[in-house]
Parts: sequence; C-alpha cells; structure tokens
Amino acid sequence: MRIALFVACFNDAVYPETGRAVVAVLERLGHEVVFPEEQTCCGQMHMNAGYRREARVLARRFVDIFSPYQAVVAPSASCVGTVVRGYGDLAEECGDAYLAEAVDEMAGRVHELSELLVDVLGVTDVGAWFPHRVAYHPTCHSLRVLHSGDRPVRLLREVRQLQLVELAGADSCCGFGGIFALKNAATSVAMLGDKLAAVRASGAEVVCSLDNSCLAHIGGGASRLGYGVRTMHLAEILASTSDIDHERVTRAPGGPR
Repeated sequence: MRIALFVACFNDAVYPETGRAVVAVLERLGHEVVFPEEQTCCGQMHMNAGYRREARVLARRFVDIFSPYQAVVAPSASCVGTVVRGYGDLAEECGDAYLAEAVDEMAGRVHELSELLVDVLGVTDVGAWFPHRVAYHPTCHSLRVLHSGDRPVRLLREVRQLQLVELAGADSCCGFGGIFALKNAATSVAMLGDKLAAVRASGAEVVCSLDNSCLAHIGGGASRLGYGVRTMHLAEILASTSDIDHERVTRAPGGPR
C-alpha cells in the first residue's frame, strides 16, 4: 500500500524521530511511505484558541494535499481527531460545503498509527524487540475522540521482551491539554502530579503514548523530579529491533526522543 505520512507539526519541529519510526515500521511491513512536503499544521491549535477562520484555511489545505492518497497516517491521535472529527464541525460552523464534502470523502482514509496497523493492515506483530518495562498512557484524544481502545496495547503485547506494566488511573488526563496547561497552570500541574505518582508506582522504565505533546508534559515533570523514567512514542517502540543500543533508553531522564 502507498501511504502518505502526515507527521504533525509538533513532531516535525521537535520530535522528528517519531516520524522516522513510522516510516521504519511501515517499510518493514512492505509498504511505501511518501511525505508530501507541502504539508503544514492541521489547524488544531487555531481551532482550540478560537481562530476558526485561520483553522478553516489550514483544513482546506490539508484536504487539498492529502485527498489524492489511498491512506494517510499520522503519529498523533490529537491531530487525527482534529481531521476526522473537528473538520466536520468546522465546515458546518463556517457553512463551507466544499470542506464538508472533502472531509466526508477522506475521513475514512486518515488514520492514527495503531488504527492503521490493526484495523487497516491487519497487523499486531510488527517484528519489534524492546527489553524494557513499559506503561501505556492513553491520551484524551486517543481515548475519547478516536476511541482507540486496546489497539496500542495489542501492538505492545506482541513486542518481544517488552514487559507491559499496569498504570493506575491510566484513563485520567495527564493535565497537558495544550492551551489548558497555559490557562490553568495550577490545575495542570496537580493533574500531572497524580499521573507521575502512578507512573512511579508502576515501576515502568518507559511511558508510551500516541501523542508526543502529552509525553513532553509527562517527561518534563519526571525529569524535574529526577524519576529516571523515559517517554517514547508508540512508533519508536514498534520501530525498535535487537540491533540498536537499548541502553540509551534508561541512561538519563528526559522527554520523548
């Protein structure tokens, strides 16, 4: 299958390793991955901040760029949620018939990575090897917008040598929420504290998720407190094999890589 990668601006600017990991996994499975270089932000930040007109411009740009592709994958549940759920609401609000029709036509071809692997490609074992204790944090968008369910966990359970540990209160928000963390900093920090306590109690070496934005929040807090836990996107774990240096995972605390 020929698959277009929508890397998401957060990953492109800060965590490019995640995009590379998506390519590595899909190419290992025999698929062709293309990267439309004209891609920009999906408009999620603009929508959340109330800049609806600006978001509409970016939404139209997204559908124009990605509509020719049979399948689109993004390593971000929040960005995929924006495209498949938010764009329709935006089109209705703006009375944009073109955007409404385009989104309706292509929404079923835009996938978060775990959804693409499990539902579209029918794969749970991608040939990964990762000898560490891992806790999975389901982000709010993956849990409540995309309803990702157990797809990420099913993929993690097939990773050789990976020990999946339980994270208490896993379905609770980490406190990031983008603009929420800026406008409600004290509440955000308190929520992060609860999440970090659960992470520490789990005994995990690595916290895994579908959104690097949430992992940045968790990883930053863990680093400040000296917890020594690492954060990694699901794609990076699935791209991992026995011929890489796994010791780097636990060397020093920090955010996602």
